[in-house]
Amino acid sequence: MLRIVKESIAALPAGMEKIRLRMDSAGYQHDVLRFCATGDEGRRDIIEFSVSNDMTEEFRCAVMEASEEDWRPLYRTVRGRMVATGQEWAEVVYVPNIIAATSKVKPYRYIAIRELVKQGVLPGMEDSQAQIILPFATVVCSGLTYRVKGIVTNREIAGDELIRWHYARCGKSEEAHAVMKTDLAGGTFPSGKFGANAAWWGMMVLAYNLHAAMRLLALPEGMKNKRLKGIRFALIDVPGLVVKHARQLFVRLARGHPALLWLIEIRRALRGLIPSPA
Repeated sequence: MLRIVKESIAALPAGMEKIRLRMDSAGYQHDVLRFCATGDEGRRDIIEFSVSNDMTEEFRCAVMEASEEDWRPLYRTVRGRMVATGQEWAEVVYVPNIIAATSKVKPYRYIAIRELVKQGVLPGMEDSQAQIILPFATVVCSGLTYRVKGIVTNREIAGDELIRWHYARCGKSEEAHAVMKTDLAGGTFPSGKFGANAAWWGMMVLAYNLHAAMRLLALPEGMKNKRLKGIRFALIDVPGLVVKHARQLFVRLARGHPALLWLIEIRRALRGLIPSPA
């Protein structure tokens, strides 16, 4: 991962005054954090970072030691308004052994995010261990079970501001891979020849980018988060009657079908786009 970080920085255009880094837990490697925090041992400027940290047992214990007064509500911006997310955040006292043993590295800030698990204990399972087997990390605070995540950073800004900045990183890579492999058949190659498969993959990426552009520029608000399967059922697989009249082609939909308003809105959005210069 450190090699990838260095190559990415080397590929940046000249004249960059400030570099900041935000990554998911794949980047939680102490050689990467040290490279950023020390500026490659003083060879370059310090890189401010935020990285999702591993959910170790030691970190979870540190989260449980935080008092209830330390937890603050987390908000996000929706259409210019601050809306509660149902999550809370707190700074926790946590120093991994690898950092504690290295005097040259200033301890980082660790910020925990918790969200109440709404599924309560099922009747008759109060004494069972099965209730705590969940597909995500949890902690128990004041008798309540919370889903917990963590962020490590060397930035000196407010914790809630840091969390919003961290979540603004480049999308959900796993979801993008799933869309390309399943929704667009990128995971099913048509041939045993490398060239044919490369062309297939290129067309799939082009279709993915066109779909991303459509979501951003043309789709109405209620459909921007839909994947291709949802769009297909909402707009493409819609029964209609094709009618030719007066040298024009018409498509008649059922009265009151929601796809009609969506299609009109999409066509208006596409018509309003400014063509790029050739």
